[in-house]
Amino acid sequence: MAASKKQLKTCSKGHQFYKTSDCPACPVCEQENKPDSGFLSLLSAPARRALEHNGITTLQQLATYSEKEILQFHGMGPASLPKLRTALAESGLAFKS
Repeated sequence: MAASKKQLKTCSKGHQFYKTSDCPACPVCEQENKPDSGFLSLLSAPARRALEHNGITTLQQLATYSEKEILQFHGMGPASLPKLRTALAESGLAFKS
């Protein structure tokens, strides 16, 4: 497999960064947008974006989904599930069965 060539990109805020994919997410902007607290702060940027893109910003909203449904979101991986399970359990909630 040939190595992917990194392309220099510039975001709308003027940050320059290199990416090998077509993903438009700027790493500088992503770090600036990372929440300081709450369950979304525990997740990687792709996992956080996956939930936000699907309108999930609260634990109550998350609890309306099954683990299988969450894993189908682009950017969400199995490593995020334990963090999400713990956050839900601490609030007396759980994934939909």
